[in-house]
Amino acid sequence: MKLKELERPAVQVWSPASQCPVYLATGTSAQQLDASFSTNGTLEIFEVDFRDPSLDLKRKGVLSASSRFYKLIWGSFGNGLPEASGVIAGGGNNGMLTLYNVTHILSSGKEPVIAQRQKHTGAVRALDFNPFQGHLLATGASDSEIFIWDLNNLNVPMTPGSKSQQPPEDIKALAWNRQVQHILASAHPSGKAVVWDLRKNEPIIKVSDHSNRMHSSGLAWHPEIATQLVLCSEDDRLPVIQLWDLRFASSPLKVLESHSRGILSVSWSQADPELLLSSAKDNQILCWNLGSGEVVYKLPTQSSWCFDVQWCPRDPPVFSAASFDGWISLYSVMGRSWEVQQIRQADKISSSFSKGQPLPPLQVPEQVAQASLIPPLKKPPKWMRRPAGVSFAFGGKLVTFGLPSTPAHQVPQLCLRLVFVSQVTTESEFLRRSAELQESLGSGNLLNYCQNKIELTSLQSEKMLWQFLKVTLEQDSRVKFLKLLGYSKDELQKKASKHITEEASASSTFFDELVPQSMTPWEIPITEDTDGLLSQALLLGELGPAVELCLKEERFADAIILAQAGGADLLKQTQECYWAKKKSRISSLLACVVRKNWKDMVCTCSLQNWREALALLLTYSGPEKFPELCDMLGMRMEQEGGRALTSEARLCYVCSGNVEQLVECWAKCHQASSPLALQDLMEKVMVLNRSLELLRGPDGVSSGPATTYRVTQYANLLAAQGSLATAMSYLPRDCTQPPIQQLRDRLFHAQGSGVMGQQCPPFPFPRVVVGATPHSKEASSYRLGFQFSHQVPTPSLRPRIFTPLVTPLTPSHSSPYQSSRMHNISDYGSPGPQAAQPLPLGPGVRPALFEPPLLREQKAQVPNPTGFPGTWPPPGPPPPMAPPDTIQPVSASLAETAQQLPLLPVRLPGLSPMSFQSPAPPVSFPVTHPPGGPGAPCSNALPTTGLSTVPPGPQDSLKNAPVPRTNLQRKKLPETFMPPAPITTPVMSLTSEPRGVLYSQPSVPGVGHAPPGAPGELSLQQLQQRPPEKVERKELPPEHRSLKISFDKLLRRCSLSAADLKTKRKLDEAAQRLECLYEKLCHGTLSPHVLAGLHEVARCVDAGSFEQGLAVHAQVVGCSSFSEVSSFMPVLKAILTIAHKLHT
Repeated sequence: MKLKELERPAVQVWSPASQCPVYLATGTSAQQLDASFSTNGTLEIFEVDFRDPSLDLKRKGVLSASSRFYKLIWGSFGNGLPEASGVIAGGGNNGMLTLYNVTHILSSGKEPVIAQRQKHTGAVRALDFNPFQGHLLATGASDSEIFIWDLNNLNVPMTPGSKSQQPPEDIKALAWNRQVQHILASAHPSGKAVVWDLRKNEPIIKVSDHSNRMHSSGLAWHPEIATQLVLCSEDDRLPVIQLWDLRFASSPLKVLESHSRGILSVSWSQADPELLLSSAKDNQILCWNLGSGEVVYKLPTQSSWCFDVQWCPRDPPVFSAASFDGWISLYSVMGRSWEVQQIRQADKISSSFSKGQPLPPLQVPEQVAQASLIPPLKKPPKWMRRPAGVSFAFGGKLVTFGLPSTPAHQVPQLCLRLVFVSQVTTESEFLRRSAELQESLGSGNLLNYCQNKIELTSLQSEKMLWQFLKVTLEQDSRVKFLKLLGYSKDELQKKASKHITEEASASSTFFDELVPQSMTPWEIPITEDTDGLLSQALLLGELGPAVELCLKEERFADAIILAQAGGADLLKQTQECYWAKKKSRISSLLACVVRKNWKDMVCTCSLQNWREALALLLTYSGPEKFPELCDMLGMRMEQEGGRALTSEARLCYVCSGNVEQLVECWAKCHQASSPLALQDLMEKVMVLNRSLELLRGPDGVSSGPATTYRVTQYANLLAAQGSLATAMSYLPRDCTQPPIQQLRDRLFHAQGSGVMGQQCPPFPFPRVVVGATPHSKEASSYRLGFQFSHQVPTPSLRPRIFTPLVTPLTPSHSSPYQSSRMHNISDYGSPGPQAAQPLPLGPGVRPALFEPPLLREQKAQVPNPTGFPGTWPPPGPPPPMAPPDTIQPVSASLAETAQQLPLLPVRLPGLSPMSFQSPAPPVSFPVTHPPGGPGAPCSNALPTTGLSTVPPGPQDSLKNAPVPRTNLQRKKLPETFMPPAPITTPVMSLTSEPRGVLYSQPSVPGVGHAPPGAPGELSLQQLQQRPPEKVERKELPPEHRSLKISFDKLLRRCSLSAADLKTKRKLDEAAQRLECLYEKLCHGTLSPHVLAGLHEVARCVDAGSFEQGLAVHAQVVGCSSFSEVSSFMPVLKAILTIAHKLHT
C-alpha cells in the first residue's frame, strides 16, 4: 500500500531509529537530470507524518549543495547533545565527501556544513556509519579506495590495508557488520565481496561466485547472524540474490531467483531478519522470506526502474523506493486496496476544478479487471509476533513462552521454542486446611477434627457452633445439645434437692409414724354455700358445674382434680380457664408444655430466650416436627434479630440438619467471600453432611441450590489451586445442573492419567455434527410413488446360528413382533415417523453363490417388473459379515431363497385401494443375503405377487425347474473379503403366496438363519409350532453413547474422504464389526480400564489426533485380556489407521 509520494529525482535516506519524528532526507541525484539540465544539487528534509491522510510530505528543511549526490547516509553522531538530530554524509563527484548537521538544516540557523573532504578519486558511491561507534564512517569510491573517517578528527582517514583489487575496481557498496563492530564488507562489480578486519587492517576472506557472471550491485549483513550476508547482481544474465555464510564460503547457502533482470538494490529489515527487499530492472519490488526463499510481498509493476529501496528504521512495515522516473514513494507491506487512494486522488482533482460548486458525479466505465489489491505478507512479521506470552489455564496452570536466553547469533536455526507450564498456588493456607478436611473425611475421624477446631477457635460463637457440629456425630445428641445450651438434668437435680430435701424427709416421717386409728365418719354438706352446691353437683354427677364453682371461688386445685375425673375435654377447658385467670411468670411456659403447641411458642417467645426455646424443642418436640420448628426459630432470629442473632441462628440449623439454611445464613454474614471464609463454610457443611449421612444414609442427603452454588465455587477455587482430584470429589454426584456437569467433565479430563479406571462422566454439551452428513443410496424418482427409510435397522450384534425368531400366524397384528421390531429400530436411532422400513438382511449366513442357467438365458427377455431405473431395491449399507466359525455348508435353490424374503409395502399403479385385501398376518421368516453376497443390491429379489405384467410361463418353469445343490466347504474368510459381483437378473414371482396380498410388515431385523438345505434347517410347520422368541436389545448407557457418536462420525468422514473402492469396503465392514463393541457396552461386560481407554481414543478422534489415538489403542490392548478386546479392537485400529492416512 502506498502511503506517501514525492516527486524528486533524488537519492534518499531515512533518519535513524532513535529520531522522532521520522524524517526522510533527499539529495539531488547525480545519475539523473531534470528538464532544465541543471547540475546544481539540493538537500531536503521531509517529515513523514502518517496521521496525515494525504500523500504529500511536509518539507522541514532545505539546503543548496555545490554538487549532486550518489549516496546519502544519516548517522546518529551527536544525538547525545540536546536537540541534536545527527549527521548526514553525502557522497558526490570527484571524490567529494560532505558532512551536514541536520539540526542546523532544520533550524535554518548556523552553517549546516560540518566539513568537506576530497580524498577519493572518483564518485563516492558507498557510505555507511558504524552501528556501534557512531563517529566512524566508511566511504568507498573508484580504484578500490576505502577510507574510515573519524568524525572527531577528519584530517587523516584510515585505510584498511592495501588495495585488494587488482586491477582496481569501483566500490559498489560498503556495510558494517551488525554484530561485530570491527568487521566491514565491500562489494565490487566483478562479483566479489571482501570482508575486512579493521583490527588487523587487512581482508580476512573474499567471497565470489564461480560463474563469473555476478556483477555485484548491493551488499547487506544479516541483522542477527554475524557470519551471513547477501549479495545481489545487476547483470541481466544472472539476476539473483545470493545468501552467503562465511563459515562455508565455497558456495552460497541460498540463491533467490524471481527477478527477470538485474537487481539494483537490496535492503535487509532490521526488525525481522527473515524479510529482504529487492528492486530490479524488471520494474519489480519484491519482499523475500529468507527462511523459505519465497516471495511474500510484491508491489505492482512500476513504470520505471527503482534504483534504491530502504526499510524505515523506526516504523518496521514502511519502506521507501526511489525510481528513475523522478518519484520517491513510501509503501507499507501490510497491504491494502488502492481504491481508497484512487478516490482520494479523484477528490483532489475535483476540488481544483469545482469553482465553489460541486461537480456532477463521475460516471466511471466498468473496469475489465478488478482494482489492484496488494495482499499483505503471507506470514506475520516479527514485529507483530509476541516475543513473550503468558496465559492462565484451567487448574491453576500458567503457560508461558518467551525468547531464548542465549543470544540470537548463537541460537541454531532449528531451535526448539520451549513452552513452560507452571503450577500457580496463591492460597497456601487454604490448601492446607482443605487437605486436613479431606484427610479427616477420608479417614472418618471427624470427632478429633471437630475437637481441634474447638480448641483452635477463639471466638465464642464459632466455638459453640463447632461444639454443636461435633454433637451431631455422637449418640444422644439432644441431651448433649441441652448441656451445651446450659441445661442439664444432673445439675437441675442438684439445685432442686436443696429446696425439697427437708420437706421430703418430714413427709416420710409422717407416713412412717402414722398409726391406724378409728376413722371419724365424714359428712356430706348439703347447705346452700359453695361446699353444699359442690356436694349437690357431685351427687348428681354434674362435674362441669362443679368445676365452674371451683374456678369461680379460685379453688384451682379442686377444679383440676375434678376435671381429671370428667374427661379430657373438661380437663382441657379447666386448664384454659386456669391460664386465663392465673397469670404468673411461668404460666406461658406451663401452657406450652401442656398444650404442646410448639409452633406458637416459636413464633411468640422473646428472642432473648432463644436458647430456652431451642431447649424446649429439644426436650419435647417429636422427630417429625423438630427440624421444621428449629428452622422456624432460626429464620425468625435472622429476620427479627440483629447480626449477633443471625450468627446464633446457625445453631438452630445445625440441630435441624438444614445445610441449605446454614449456607444461606453464612452468605448473609459474608457478602464478599474470601477463600478462607469459603473454606470455613465448607468445613461445617461437610461435617454436617457426614452426620446426616450417618443418620439417614447416603441417599437421604441432597444439596439445595445455595449449597450447590457454594460447593461449585469451592471446587472451582480448589481447581484453580491445582487440587483437581479434591475438587472433583466435592461435586454433588446426582446434580444435573449444566455448570456442575461441565465442571465435572473438565476436571475429569484435566487430570489425564490420574483418572484411569474411573468412569467417564457424561458429555455435558449437546453434540452437533458439523459438515455434510452422507445419506444412504436411494432411488430418488420412483414412478410408483413410495419411499424407503433413510436408515437401516442395525442387525443383531452376535447372530445366533440356526435359531430364527418366529412370529405365530395369528389374524391379529402381532404385538411381540411390533414391540421387538420397534425396540430394535430405536436402539441407536429411529427413522422418520412415516418411513417404511427397508428389507433387513440377517448377518449370520453366507449365501450360495449361484445363478440358475434359466435366469442367465432370460436376463435380456424378462423386463424389469416395476419399471425402476437401475437396480431394485436401491442398494443400502451392506450387512455385517459373519465370523469365520459361523459359515456352514450351504445348498439352496434360488426359489427357496426367495421365499424367505418378505415383501415391502408397495402400491402398484393401476390397482385401486379396494383391490388390496386386509394385510395378512405378519410372518417373520429368517432371511439370507441376496444373491451376490453381502452388500449386493438385492436386484429384483422381492416377490411381486399380483403383477399383471409378469408372464406366467417363465415363472412356473423357474419355480419347478430342478436346481442342483452345491456344497460349499467351510472356509475362513480373508481379512479383506471382497463380496462377489451383484446379480442383476430380474427375479419375479418366486413365492407361492396368494395374489393380491401384500405384506406390510418387514422381517424382524437382527435374526440370522441357515440357508435352505443346511443342517438344522426348520420347516415352515416346525417354525409355526415353535413358541415365539423375543429379542431383547439393551440401549447403550448414556455415559457410553458418545463412543458410538464419535466412531460413527469418524467412519462417515473417512467414507467421504476415501477415493478407492477397497478402502470404502473396509470401512463398511468395520462399521458392522463395531457392533460387537456396542453390544458389550450394552451388557456392561468391559472392564473399567478398557472403557477409560475407549473414551480416551474417542477424545483423540474428536480432536483429530489419530496418531495419539493409535498410541492409546496400543496401550489398552497391551494391558487387556485378548478374549475381552479381540472382537472390536483390531477393527478399531484399522479405522484409526485409515483415518490417519487420509488425514495426513
